[in-house]
Amino acid sequence: MVAALAIAAGTVAGCARDNDSVDLQSYVDTIEPADVLYNQGLANLNAGDLREAQRKFNAVDRQHPYSEFARKANVMAAYTSYKLGRFDEAISASRRFVELYPTHEDASYAQYIIGLSYFSQMPEVTRDQRDTRLAIQNFNRLLEGYPGSIYEEDAKAKIRAARDQLAGKEMQVGRYYLERREYAAALPRFRLVVEEYPTTRHVEEALARLTETYFAMGLASEAQTAAAILGHNFPDSQWYADSYALLATGGLQPRQNAGSWISRATQNVLNRPAGG
Repeated sequence: MVAALAIAAGTVAGCARDNDSVDLQSYVDTIEPADVLYNQGLANLNAGDLREAQRKFNAVDRQHPYSEFARKANVMAAYTSYKLGRFDEAISASRRFVELYPTHEDASYAQYIIGLSYFSQMPEVTRDQRDTRLAIQNFNRLLEGYPGSIYEEDAKAKIRAARDQLAGKEMQVGRYYLERREYAAALPRFRLVVEEYPTTRHVEEALARLTETYFAMGLASEAQTAAAILGHNFPDSQWYADSYALLATGGLQPRQNAGSWISRATQNVLNRPAGG
């Protein structure tokens, strides 16, 4: 009986060894050269077959984990995730690459992908702007960490667009309070646009809204200063025409107070210095 059991056990073990041998040989047969897999991934990516491209890039990393092609495939897999709209995957993979290989030639590209992923998730101006801020933060990391990279100009352009979005959010909130005559709540929103986002397209309206808000609060000098700077920098603006007319209803004209925070905030930013 014991002998019979031993024979049975040996038979099972032999089958396991045979199966292991077959599985191992099958695995070896599926291994492809790293460069072949990588180039196949690029071809799939260029053809628009994103899922197959990602499968090939992942195969490079799985089959040749310590190769240079694996590192390149890691970045391309992250980019493919970005193209598929899997932004969290793209951010996570790219961040891991930058942390592991900060001096690699593709590290700047990985950092760029992080910025792109956040930029692509920027919401409407009425919603929370967390992703907008993170896009700016990560594009700035690209500019600071990899100066002169080929992604620099696009990163700068996207930073400008994102900052314009943040300024637009402040204007939206400021207008909300202004319409309700909650001037103390509206004022810091318009002020922030002038101080933090003076090169955005919203600064023109912000100066007009400051004129309106200060005028409503009875702070004539500040209202006149905002209107004066608006007029010197945007003389043909409808916002300036409206601000001028508003001041006139109180017997006032635009006039700059050099000691005002508005004068200091705009002194070295806007196109032309405001006169007295």
